[in-house]
Order: sequence, then C-alpha cells, then structure tokens
Amino acid sequence: MSGVPAIGERASHPAYGVLRAVTPTASVLLADNPSVMTLDGTNTWVLRAPDSASCVVVDPGPLDEAHLARVASVGPVEEVLLTHGHPDHAEGAARFAELTGAPVRALDPALRLGSEGLSGGDVVARAGVEIRVLATPGHTSDSLCFVLDGAVLTGDTVLGRGTTIVAHPDGRLGDYLESLRVLADLPPGTAVLPGHGPELPDAGEAARAYLAHRERRLEQVRAAVAALGGDPTAREVVEVVYRDVDRSLWPAAEWSVRAQLEHLRNG
Repeated sequence: MSGVPAIGERASHPAYGVLRAVTPTASVLLADNPSVMTLDGTNTWVLRAPDSASCVVVDPGPLDEAHLARVASVGPVEEVLLTHGHPDHAEGAARFAELTGAPVRALDPALRLGSEGLSGGDVVARAGVEIRVLATPGHTSDSLCFVLDGAVLTGDTVLGRGTTIVAHPDGRLGDYLESLRVLADLPPGTAVLPGHGPELPDAGEAARAYLAHRERRLEQVRAAVAALGGDPTAREVVEVVYRDVDRSLWPAAEWSVRAQLEHLRNG
C-alpha cells in the first residue's frame, strides 16, 4: 500500500501546474488531488514526437477545471486515452473532450466519447508517436498499459512509489499477477511512467518486485486464515496481516485481501 507523506494533511507539491518533460516523447502534468490513494496526485501524460505540434493525452484526471485547462493549453489534442475508469484518472475526460474536441478512447464502452474503443494489441499512431496497447487487467477489469519509445504508461498497475490495490470484485488477483508477468517481459530498461508517483527506470524490475510482494502477501493471508480458523472476514485478516500499517490504509487493504481470499478459495 502507499500514501502521501503526511496522511490526513493537505499537501503542496512544486510540480502542480507544471508540464515536465520525462522522455523525448512523454511529459507529465501532476493534478492537484493528493490523497492516501493517489499519492501526490494523478499523473496526466502528454505524448508527442519532438516535432509535433499536436499531442495525445493519457488520463486527463479528476474533474478539476484548472487542471483540465492547463492540460488543454498544451494542445491541440488529437486523442485522449484512458488507462482505466477510476475517477482520479477518468472523471475529467468528458469535460476535457468538451474543452479540446478530442475523442476519448478506453476499454470500457461507457467511457468512450466520439471514437472506437481500445483493446490489447491495438496500435495508436497519433502526434508522431506509435503507442502499443497492452491489456493488463487486475487492478480493475478495464486496466490498460501503453508502450512507446522505451517506456510504458502503467496507470495504477504499477505505481512510482509503494504498491497498488486489486480493486475487488472488479479487480482479480489472478489477472493482476498475469499482467505483472506481461510487464516483467518488457525489454530491459523500459521506463515506467505511472499514474501516480515518480517514474521508474525499469518496468521488468518493478513488475518482478511487485510479483514477489504479492506472493509474500498471499502467504501472509494464507497463514492468517489458518490462524484465525473458520471463514474469517477480510477485515479480520487485515487486522492480522496489516497490523503494522497505518490504519487509514486498512479500508483499501480490505479490497486487496478480498481479492486474495477469492484467489485462495478458487485456487
């Protein structure tokens, strides 16, 4: 699990409102929506070739007029892509489409606006860049990652700091583990451009660390179930496995524990 440095306090970050170049084709604008779940805020990614005036925007973020206006100002925007439908990534998409006239593409049909959908294996060629779509369900059923020019945009599948949740019942642990294996197979040196937190130097290394963490947690949950006996609730398991974790994170931990319990029951 992960959280902002001072849980419960309103954070300030020097990156709010500033478009920061990360790779030759990817820049990030940090939304001012920090929380236990979003770390410093949501990373909105702007993708374009160095000689392109237009861009592709990934995850416009929350319904925050100031943030959406800043992102729109770096356009023109050819297309909007969503890694998944959680509000901190996608709530502002419809308003952003109004501001820019750009279509919104997503795996979930309910999130699409004026364009076709997205699915694993698709290639999006816009703004001078080629973006390969990976289906990476697990955090949510509609989670996607986007690969381009030695980097992968991971949404909430891999974060820049800490670990993510499996949002049960929509998210499933078996799917998530398989998605991590897909990311682990990316070429060495593929940078992680996450939905929250700082970028990471190697997606394969990060995914393998996540897999090891999930295996450890699964063993802890298995041991807790045995110790508690019967059919313990997710909350009872959280109180054992996450006893040393800040209690403000326990509600989120329950989501992942429910997914782990289902995974253990179903083999």
